[in-house]
Amino acid sequence: MKIVKVVAAIIKSRNEKGEEIVFATQRGHGELKGGWEFPGGKIEVGETPQEAIKREIMEELETEIKVGDYIHTIEYDYPTFHLSMDCFWAEIISGDLVLTEHDAAKWLTKEELDSVEWLPADIEIIKMIREAI
Repeated sequence: MKIVKVVAAIIKSRNEKGEEIVFATQRGHGELKGGWEFPGGKIEVGETPQEAIKREIMEELETEIKVGDYIHTIEYDYPTFHLSMDCFWAEIISGDLVLTEHDAAKWLTKEELDSVEWLPADIEIIKMIREAI
């Protein structure tokens, strides 16, 4: 089975009530179109996961981020490939989170994490996020 190595940014902020929130995006293309995920993408040859995540967020969201602590690596078998996804906390340094590849995006509180239909691989990281924020 083909292995796809990717990174995901769990971008944190605070809403007007001071609650911690995370940024979720809805896929705009591909076989998983319409599913909700944390933004990120493939690691290119010669890149560290941290470099890949910074590049991907700049490409997909026109936003510069600071990559924080490593959270977990998700291993998930989709029907046509195996996904290995390194997840990191991240914070916005500059930019306006412009959607260049996604259909939609939302900031979610801990209580709102179940309000979107997550892609299967992202569901495992949701439990960890819920415990951390």
